[in-house]
Amino acid sequence: MSLPQTQETDQLFRSILALQSVEECYQYFEDLCTVREIQSISQRLAVAEMLAGGRSYQQTIQETGASSATISRVKRCLEYGAGGYQLVLERLNADKEDGQ
Repeated sequence: MSLPQTQETDQLFRSILALQSVEECYQYFEDLCTVREIQSISQRLAVAEMLAGGRSYQQTIQETGASSATISRVKRCLEYGAGGYQLVLERLNADKEDGQ
């Protein structure tokens, strides 16, 4: 399943790319999403980072509190998805190495 490309989705992604700092992200996403939605997205990214780093399901459950269903979904995306997690995780790791 591929994410449908629509004008609305394009506009959403352009709006995110227009943000220039973490503080701006907090401001925008506080208006855009519920707290629970942000927590869920953040948790999935943490799960992806742990799985990509070789952590087990059990370690990931213990450290993130994510359900096994969430962990399975993220694992499938890492293995068979569009490559978005890998792209972002590589960039975040490069930022860490650069001291950002």
